This record gives sequence, structure tokens and C-alpha cells, in this order.
Amino acid sequence: MRNYDSKIASKLSLRPTQVAATIRLLDEGNTIPFIARYRKELTDGLDEEQLRQLHDLLDSLRKVDDRRDTIIHSIEAQGKMTPDLLRKIEAAETLTELEDIYQPHKPKRRTRASIARERGLEPLANLILEQPRTSQPAHQFAQPYVNEDVPDIESAFAGAQDIIAEVISDHDEIRGTVRSKALSFGRILTQKIEGADDEKGVYHLYYAFDYRINSLKPHQILALNRGEAEKILHVKMDLSERDWRDVILRFFRPDSRSPLSPYLEAAIEDGAKRLLLPAIERDVRSVLTEQASEHAIQVFASNLQNLLNQPPLVGHTVMGIDPGFRTGCKVAIVDPMGKVLETTTIYPHPPQKQWNEALRILHLLIDRFNVTLLTIGNGTASRETEQLAAELTRSRNGTHYLIVNEAGASVYSASELARRELPDLDVSLRGAVSIARRAQDPLAELVKIDPKSIGVGMYQHDVNQTRLTAALDAVVETVVNRVGVDVNTASPALLTYVAGIGPKLAQNIVTYRDENGAFLNRKALKKVPGLGLKAFEQSAGFLRIRDGDNPLDVSAIHPESYDIAKAVLSKAGLKANTPVETRTTALAKLREQQSIEKLAQELNVGVPTLIDIFEQLVRPGRDPREELPPPVLRSDVLSMEDLREGMILRGTVRNVVDFGAFIDIGVKQDGLLHRSQIPRGISPAVGDIIDVEVLQVEIQRGRISLGWAE
Repeated sequence: MRNYDSKIASKLSLRPTQVAATIRLLDEGNTIPFIARYRKELTDGLDEEQLRQLHDLLDSLRKVDDRRDTIIHSIEAQGKMTPDLLRKIEAAETLTELEDIYQPHKPKRRTRASIARERGLEPLANLILEQPRTSQPAHQFAQPYVNEDVPDIESAFAGAQDIIAEVISDHDEIRGTVRSKALSFGRILTQKIEGADDEKGVYHLYYAFDYRINSLKPHQILALNRGEAEKILHVKMDLSERDWRDVILRFFRPDSRSPLSPYLEAAIEDGAKRLLLPAIERDVRSVLTEQASEHAIQVFASNLQNLLNQPPLVGHTVMGIDPGFRTGCKVAIVDPMGKVLETTTIYPHPPQKQWNEALRILHLLIDRFNVTLLTIGNGTASRETEQLAAELTRSRNGTHYLIVNEAGASVYSASELARRELPDLDVSLRGAVSIARRAQDPLAELVKIDPKSIGVGMYQHDVNQTRLTAALDAVVETVVNRVGVDVNTASPALLTYVAGIGPKLAQNIVTYRDENGAFLNRKALKKVPGLGLKAFEQSAGFLRIRDGDNPLDVSAIHPESYDIAKAVLSKAGLKANTPVETRTTALAKLREQQSIEKLAQELNVGVPTLIDIFEQLVRPGRDPREELPPPVLRSDVLSMEDLREGMILRGTVRNVVDFGAFIDIGVKQDGLLHRSQIPRGISPAVGDIIDVEVLQVEIQRGRISLGWAE
């Protein structure tokens, strides 16, 4: 270990002992959810976010060290390693520093400088760099290098200058300093490419854009990158001559008393403009893109986490409607457990316009299956279909409707998982089933879809896709394990995200369950092919078994702590099968009689683990999502024409971006709550229910501006 514990501890403001313990746990194959929940004593209570930051930083440091080893081996193989160079490489802390040091020694394709070296002009280049003070004419320095490959003095000087230009460009301190100055003082200049087609004016803000690099916002950087990729914008970096020339002159200064001074000046000019500045521009653009990409990924991840944390609407028989015009609206009815009861298609919209017939069919289905909730996808024909639902629910007390985000429903419908789950349904009807189930349990349904297809971010296709996938998978893993999974009802998609399981083992669990019936206890999981002791250790605490033969299996108490839990119950005069309702008073009395620290010492268990055990004994298998406000259920509909400035409406946050939040207020278009309208200290999250004021309605442009309602 290359002192990772102290480095990470310093950067994350942790203690080295915490970091060292966590690194050891990670290297032993423990998952982050497991460490966060069941190894609090070792990490001193690090939460999942801290653990993931630590994990990412550890991974980054190890990549730097791997690259360091590769560079050392490469330079040693070339026979160019020196003690000073080795010390410099060992002292480098980032990949950028390492690459700057390696640049002069990196094997290159043939360049003008390498050709000049092949022609024997390096000694002349060194003479120019030395800037000798002499009365000897400059041409006499070059004359000895004229030969059949170097036909004249001008060619000799030109080749030597090419070598010097590359030396200047490859100089690690020059590169690092100029890059730093560019990031601090450089500007990004853009203009619209003549004749480029930007019909909707998407990039009109950037047609003549001039902005300090260190003031650019992440969404601006990603917009510029996309506009450039679409060949609508020309983007370039501008750095004042003072900011790069002064840096070069610290290391390579022409001496006016040397006859070779003009050649060094020319080499500096050429090296800066042909090699150094273009390389710095690439570096700066790469740094900006990486930072903007990371920011966008974090926004996406935060939005996804809040979306997955939306509380389930339990107990409803739901009618899911996937809206459409020409092909009709697909309808699916599912019972409170998500089982499909009926499917059909209605045609209330053009070109068929069978509005009354659609109403008749829906009324019959609602009566037949006792439907209590309608869910409507928010895609094409959504608001027109909402009019239908509003007319339907006005005449039916107790029946409401809800607009749900249908992003990814079509992806799910055509997936192998959907074919296995709903083999008898047409692809088009599977989407309606998904839309219905999303209200019943958003988490259980959304995990069936690639997180990138859920669409709660910005510029998701422009960011690092590997990093995006990893970040979103981490979010899903966090939420799934925090909520817990009923192993007897969960789909393979949901089980995949349980700590220690993964896709193959998830399918093995479902296959075993289908062949052998429901699991009666957690121990039975060990019979699943491929589920070894390590996988059981990591996953067991997150898997719930309801109505099994061990009451503790419904809780988040890990089987390794069952003896402790039973001892706690015994001290309180209870048993494992004592009804939950009667436990609270007895356990509270036990806590009053004996301090948690003393009890932990007596039971030989850590205090954090004992606190968690007490909590689970009182509220076993508690779903943390239940503490959040439920979605807004509607029974009537508004149009943009109904909106008036000053109206106060209750809405649902659908998406959060850098410049504000988009709010569903029950009309066709989500309204924008600009960040300037959000009170200081408040950060709306996806799924939040908030009151907003209508500030402005632009019907022609389909825009609604909202303010925060006090």
C-alpha cells in the first residue's frame, strides 16, 4: 500500500485508521452497502457516500501508480532514466503531472524534430539553446552540419529549430504552468459556422460567445461541445501572449549578445504556436469536458436517486394507459401485487376519435376490477389522454389519476426481461403494464430499465458513458439495498442490485424459487447454485422473507447478529415471534434501565450494530420511502389557457438541472422554476411535492415560468 490511507484521509478529512480499515474491507471483496450497514465498528460509521468517495479516490490513486510503474519501465528500457528524473516521477501525484514528465521520453511517431535528429542536427540545437556570446557569425555554427541530407545552412537552422520547438513544447514545467494559466486566465471564443443549419436556434446563445474559462458553467461546456460536434459552432481557446511567453522565457531566454539569439526566438514562436498552445488547448478542453461531465453525472445520479426513492402507492388496483394517437391508447390493469388482470386498446384521439366508446370501455373496466387509480404515461398524447381521465374521474368518487414518467417504457417492452415476465402480451401492451406498475412501486419497476434510459438528467449522451453507467448503477444499488428486497417476489432485475449478487446469481435465485417454491428462511438461500458463503454474507441482510419460519428474516438484522438480537429480546422479556406492536414498550424500558454502551459491552457487540438491532426489532423491514410525501393524485385537468399569473398550484418536481427545476403542474408542458426563484438554502429534488406560483405563460412557445410559493 503506497500510503493510500494517509493520502485519502487528508483529502476526505477522515482518520487514517478509518481509511485503512475500509481499504482492507474493500480488498477482501466486501461490497459498499454491506460495509456501510454491517461494518460500522470497523469504519467508525462511514456512510455509503463517504465509502464511494473513498473507493473512487483509491481507484484513482492506484491508476496513477499503475501508470507511474509503466512510465518508469518505459524510460528505463530506453536507457534514459536518471536519479533526478526518477525522483520527479515518484513525486508526481496526478496522471497529468506524470504525462507531462513522460512527454519528452514518450516514443513518438516521426516528427519534424525526430527527422532533424536523424540528420544529426541535435548538437546544433543544443548550441542555439546555450546562446553562446561570441563574435563568430551565426552561419559558421551551422556550416559543419551541411551535407547531402541537409543541403544548406538555412535547412540546418530550420531542423535545429524544429528540435528546440519540440523541446519547449515537451518541457513538463512549461506545460504545467501554461495549462494552469489557461485554466485561470484563458477564454473560450465561439462563433457560428457560416451556412450551418441551426433551424430551432438551439445554439443561438453561442453564435458570438466570449467567456473566461474559469467562469464557464458545466451546461455551457457541454452545449459548446455538442454544437461543435454537430458542426454548428467553431470553438477555440484564446490565451494572451504574455501568459505563455513569460513562462517559456523562464527556461529558454534568448541572449541579445549571442549571434544565435534570433534562431532561439524563432524556435520559441514556432514551438508555442505550432505545438505547445494546440496541445494546451486540447488539455484544457479535455479538463473542462471531464469536469462538466462529472457534474452532469452527479446531477443525473441525484435525480435518479430521488426518483427511485418515490414512495410506492400500495393497495391500489391500477389502470395503466400508454397514450397514443394513430395506434390508440394501450390499457393494462394490474392488481395491487402487479399481476396483469386485463389489457385492451382504445382509440379516443384522431384519426379514429372514438371518445365516447373509449369512456364506455374504461368505465366498464373500472367497475369490473375495482380500479382505484389511473396512471398515464407522459409521452405523446399524454395531455389529451389526461382530458379523458379527468372526464372519467369527475363522475367517480375515489378514483384518481396520476401522470408518470414513461421514459424507458418502450426499452423495457422490447427487452428480454419483459418477454420473460409478460410472454403472452404484445410489445405495445407491455409498456402500459410498466406504466401501471411504476405507481405501485417505482423502484421495483424502474430497475428493469437501463438507468440511462430513465431521462432525469441533462446531456446524458455527451458525458463519459462508462462513468455514467457506474455512477447510476451505484445509485440503484444504494437505493435497493437501503429499501431491502423481498426475495420471494423480486424480479431478477431487482435482485441483481442486491449487494453481492449480480445478474447471474439473481437469475439462479429466481430459477430456484420457481422450481422449489418460496424461501422459508434466509438459510435456504445457501441452497441456490452459485450462492456461496461470501455472497450469502454480503446479501443476506438486504433480502427479506415475509411470513417465513424465522421472524428476524423480515428485518435488516444480519443473520450473523441473530444471537445478539435474540439476547436483546430475552433481556426485554420478549421472543422473536412476539408481535411487533408489543415490543416497543418493553425495548424502550430496557434502554432506560441500561445504557446502550453498557449493554453493548455485556453482549460483546459494537454500539452502532446494537442501535441498528434495536431499531429493526421495533420496526422490522421498515421501508424508508414511506416517510416521503406521496405523489399528487389528480381528478381534473388544466390547460395552459387556464393558467393565470399569480395562480398557486401544487406540482411535482420532474427534473433538476443547473439552471433550475422542471415542475409538473398538471398541464401539457412542465413549468420551469428558475434557480433565481428558489430560496437560498433550498434544493428541490426529483419527486418533491412543492407549491409554485405562475409567473408567466407563453402559449405560443409552450413555456411556463414559475416562482416559489411562500
